[in-house]
Amino acid sequence: MYYAILAYHEEGIVQSWSKEEDAVLMGKLLEVNDRLVAQKSLGPAARLGATGSAVTLRGPGAGVVTDGPFAETKEQLLGLYVVDFPSMDQAVDAARELRQANPTAVYEIRPVQLYIPGASLEANKEA
Repeated sequence: MYYAILAYHEEGIVQSWSKEEDAVLMGKLLEVNDRLVAQKSLGPAARLGATGSAVTLRGPGAGVVTDGPFAETKEQLLGLYVVDFPSMDQAVDAARELRQANPTAVYEIRPVQLYIPGASLEANKEA
């Protein structure tokens, strides 16, 4: 079963980290990433860009594009992981490993209803 682990954090705090602080945190997260890859449990993962550069599409017909993220919240969605585990408990365990690396983040775990891996982004760049 695929699960999405959604990583939330206060964007202002993340943006206040020095390059060195960010590199240390990313190193810890990549250690978890490497363990999950070795277990053949990790699919795509992404660190998202700033919410200030986001747009939202909503409304009927062609919709209306507005600036910014879809909701005003204290924490923003800053990244995601797609993992493959037989149970929600194992997906929660993976999120706990991520939280050990980044204890101030919040992780939401949801079952994925439809997973379409698509083409490799690297393959798209080469074309």
